[in-house]
Amino acid sequence: MQLTVNGETIDATGSPPSQTLLRFLRTRAGLCGTKEGCASGDCGACTVLIARPGEAPRSVNSCITLLGSVAGEAVVTVEGLAGSEGPGRHPVQAAMVDCHGSQCGFCTPGFVMSLAGLYAGGGRGDEAIREAIAGNLCRCTGYRPILEAGRRMYDYAPAPVVPESGAPAADANHGEALPAGYYRPRKEAALQALLREHPGAWLVAGGTDAVLEITQQYAAPDPVVDITAVAELCAVEDRGDALRIGAAVPYSALEDCFAGLSPPLVAMLERLGSRQIRNRGTLGGNLANGSPIADMPPVLLAWDARVEIAGADGRRREVPVESFHRAYRDTVLEAGEYVAAVQIPRGSLSRPHRIFKLSKRFEDDISTVLLALSLELSGDRVGEVRVAYGGMAATPLRATIVEGVLTAATLDDRTIERACSAVAETFTPIDDVRASAAYRRAMAAALLRRALRELRDGIDLGIDAVEPLHA
Repeated sequence: MQLTVNGETIDATGSPPSQTLLRFLRTRAGLCGTKEGCASGDCGACTVLIARPGEAPRSVNSCITLLGSVAGEAVVTVEGLAGSEGPGRHPVQAAMVDCHGSQCGFCTPGFVMSLAGLYAGGGRGDEAIREAIAGNLCRCTGYRPILEAGRRMYDYAPAPVVPESGAPAADANHGEALPAGYYRPRKEAALQALLREHPGAWLVAGGTDAVLEITQQYAAPDPVVDITAVAELCAVEDRGDALRIGAAVPYSALEDCFAGLSPPLVAMLERLGSRQIRNRGTLGGNLANGSPIADMPPVLLAWDARVEIAGADGRRREVPVESFHRAYRDTVLEAGEYVAAVQIPRGSLSRPHRIFKLSKRFEDDISTVLLALSLELSGDRVGEVRVAYGGMAATPLRATIVEGVLTAATLDDRTIERACSAVAETFTPIDDVRASAAYRRAMAAALLRRALRELRDGIDLGIDAVEPLHA
């Protein structure tokens, strides 16, 4: 098993491919600039850059990235950012020094690597800088000089982000070439063969949630089947009547895919974890995880999406998203089955819609309540309507009582208030660390009120419209 680190090919034979990339870098490669702060992808101290051949580098949390998933790819750590040539400092590093962007220094390598990812893509402006470092935490509260460094990094002599590689061995790092117990098939037929051979295998895609079982609960899964290289699961296909999204497509790709189709979804995705998380996390993983606070299922419910399920025996079936979740963290997936793709009808995508996420922290936080609403208006009368919530029950659910209030009704203020009152009849949420049941009900109604008013009046009321419980 080989990978390229800072321009040099490293033979990782003997290192368990199911260990984290962070552990390998610090203990085997001797590169300790990458830090462990949380081991859960929350603080960004472990950020490194990953680049597949021919692709732009992307930032990831190495603490929740499995070593086997980057075999054959180029990895850049803070030690190799400047390369072997030049002044010895990358423009981002120079800007951080000159702007006094480091205090205690523990978080600094992660900030540098996140900004380096932005630099590689040519991103500029305060909004882009804040988005790039939204997944990096500084306990010294030194964000002002870090933001200034992001503004000034282009003032220095340009430099490449990914050093030239000596001999990347991408073709030798899939399937049987990886150590026993870790499989990374390239084709869906090979994936199904592996599942027939290893019916109890641990399937993993981006691993942004699943790998926490290793880092937090000390699980030792064996065997592991990594689906991130399966071509069919990584494809987005426009079928004319529907958009088919492979289960292993990461969120960052969805941002590009939906840029012209759904600005509300793109705005929500910017809050679905950090840039590092969105570069790894996948749509299929978000569904298969079965969490009631997953961000994508309510959106898919509002769009009448269907889940394409495949089995080890090659059989395929489709189920509506609203039938996919059976109970808390329990789905209709049977032994040997996996999520292959999600199909979103084009007609649903064309309906006016709003997607609002409420969380304790605006960026990089789990939902307290998430609303996805789509509806057709004929004049001021409601036609087809879908209202779906996450965080309000043991599974993501459509609010059918609310839909009944709205369907064929005139969308005036009285109807909107009746629909908001119906939220309490639909859900009995729980009290937990994120919110009380009463708060969830109140905010679910407030989000609905905002969405309906915006769609009726064709305006953007802004986040302040969520706060009042009544007009």
